[in-house]
Amino acid sequence: MPTLQFTLNGRAVQAAAESQDLLVDVLRGALALTGTHVGCDTGQCGACTVMVDGRAVRSCTLLAVQAAGCEVTTVEGLAQGDAPHPLQQAFMQCHGLQCGFCTPGMLMSAAALLRENPAPSEAEIVDALEGNLCRCTGYTNIVASVQQAARLIAGQAR
Repeated sequence: MPTLQFTLNGRAVQAAAESQDLLVDVLRGALALTGTHVGCDTGQCGACTVMVDGRAVRSCTLLAVQAAGCEVTTVEGLAQGDAPHPLQQAFMQCHGLQCGFCTPGMLMSAAALLRENPAPSEAEIVDALEGNLCRCTGYTNIVASVQQAARLIAGQAR
């Protein structure tokens, strides 16, 4: 089986991957990072969202070989050691999660947004998260969580 090499959460990794293997399967299987969830297997729900070279992508529709040589960040890579990422902190503070199934994908989509736009409007947040489905929260607290994270990152948390 061919070996795939890329950077995962800041560390160089190698994983065995066939040409038809999906990135989500390599992350959850060979690399044992189960924070990336499998929801619909068609890219419709966003639960499998990761960042590849800083862009939010659906790992259930991306062949693992397409990540060769790339920088891949999963939800496990957001925190800095034991310190949660401001998004993780804000999701806890603002009750942006309930069952938690969609949360990793929401966090990764929001992280990609805040990386490009550190002060997004509510409409920009809604637009960035439109491909992430949540069946529990009604999205209000998720949007509030992203707004809070932007303030935390900017050092203006209230």
